[in-house]
Amino acid sequence: MTIKSLESELKKRLNFPYNWGRKQSDDWDFKTKFIYQTRDFEGLENQCHDFEEGLRNYAFNRWLNFWSAKAVEAIFASNQLVKKEENQFSKTVDFYISGIPFDHKSSVFPRQFGKSFDYALQHKKELIEWLYSNQSQEGRKHHANRLFIIFYDAQNGDHWKLKTELTLIKEKITDYLGNFSRANLVSLHLESCEILSDVIWIKI
Repeated sequence: MTIKSLESELKKRLNFPYNWGRKQSDDWDFKTKFIYQTRDFEGLENQCHDFEEGLRNYAFNRWLNFWSAKAVEAIFASNQLVKKEENQFSKTVDFYISGIPFDHKSSVFPRQFGKSFDYALQHKKELIEWLYSNQSQEGRKHHANRLFIIFYDAQNGDHWKLKTELTLIKEKITDYLGNFSRANLVSLHLESCEILSDVIWIKI
C-alpha cells in the first residue's frame, strides 16, 4: 500500500469520534492485536462489529496510531540517511539516522504537560524529559534513543487528525533529515546512560 493510498484509508477514521475511554493497557492491546494485520478501515470495522463501544473506540484509535506510525517509519526508511532496523520485533529501535539508532513515537501535544505549545517549542528538552517520564508505560516503556513526532492543531485543537496527514508528515520529515546533525540532538542522562532524542513538530 502506497503512502497516498494509506493516507486515504486513515482519513476514513475521521468520521468517528476519537475517544479512548481508558489508558492504553497490555490487556486491551491483546484483545485488539488484529489491528496489525488490518490495513483497510472497512476490514477494521468488520472485526470490531461485536465490540462494546469502549473497546471499539480503543481498536479504532490503536489502528490509526499503528498505521500512521508505520507510514512514518516508511517515510524515514525511504531517505538515504536512514537505515531500517532489520529486527521488526525490536522494541527500542525502528531505524538508524546516520548510524544513530532511534525508536520513534508519534503523539499529540500532551495537555497534561501543563504548558503551552509555544513554551514547548522554546523548551524542547523539558518536554522530552516529560514525555520519557509520562508516556509509554507497561510493555512499551524503555529508556533508549527516541525521536518524537508531535502533532498540534492550533486552529481547532483536533491534534489527532494530523496523524492522517501523511503528505504533510513526509514534508516535515524530509525537511528534518535535510538538516539532521548529531550536534542538534537533545542529550539526556537517565538510569546512568546517555539518551539522544529530538522532536519533529507537525503543526497547522
